[in-house]
Amino acid sequence: MFHRGLIATTLGVRLGCSHVSRRALALTTTSAKSDMKEFLEVVSKAKHIAVITGAGVSAESGVPTFKGDGGQWKTWQYQDIATPEAFSRNPSRVWEFYHHRRHLVLTQKPNAAHLALAECEKRMRKQGRSMVIITQNIDDLHRQAGSKHVLNIHGSVMETRCVSCGDIAVNHQHPVCASLEGTGSPDPEIPEAQIPVDQLPRCEQSDCRGLLRPNVVFFGETLDSHLLTKVEKELDICDLCLVVGTSSIVYPAAMFGPQVASRGVPVAEFNMATTPKTEYFTYHFQGPCGSTVPLALARH
Repeated sequence: MFHRGLIATTLGVRLGCSHVSRRALALTTTSAKSDMKEFLEVVSKAKHIAVITGAGVSAESGVPTFKGDGGQWKTWQYQDIATPEAFSRNPSRVWEFYHHRRHLVLTQKPNAAHLALAECEKRMRKQGRSMVIITQNIDDLHRQAGSKHVLNIHGSVMETRCVSCGDIAVNHQHPVCASLEGTGSPDPEIPEAQIPVDQLPRCEQSDCRGLLRPNVVFFGETLDSHLLTKVEKELDICDLCLVVGTSSIVYPAAMFGPQVASRGVPVAEFNMATTPKTEYFTYHFQGPCGSTVPLALARH
């Protein structure tokens, strides 16, 4: 079973952390294979597949990652603007930034990896088998592709949360409110809108009208414990795990794959390069996820 100690350890881990205690992990290093024919056999026999996806999947659809090149809006690094402190100091700036992110998401399409995962889930469901997507991405592209069982551990840019009453709502309206129309340009030469707080998105619950924020996990915030418990249950029962497009350096998600591997379940990594966790996995398929994942999940 998935080790309860890991969840207990990671409940207090804040987004952006690049380390966590490895206590209680009985990990064995291996030489990861890239035998696609063998892997197809493993997929065909799996009853429940857990898929962990990261920024690399979204990047192939044109959505900039929060780390590395492109991780800047105007003169601000993403990790400085997507924080609870930044929202408290200047909610207009943070909303402008997420208005820009929402625009990017709404103008991009799921790529071949997203579509292959959705098609495989649909096929497995008809066969009495199942798949879950556990994603670190906030862009909602998995759902756009047709995936039904998705756990967004870092939230979704297409949802809002009221800072007063806590109400969470799906919101595909663009812009979220009239005052954000025409704002959000990443060009540092274009001044920020400096929208008055009373003109920013507001809760529509009766007698509330509290300020809304994007329903995402900001850097420095802890992940939802209830959602992590759901992740724990999925990883408990999976008999195959795919780690797709993630650098495996941000916790707690970085330990999901190795933890599954520690109980003898095959884990396959799909990435442009090896990662710090590759040595713990059974398979490693190198290259663009949009090329490797469809091959690995092809009808067999």
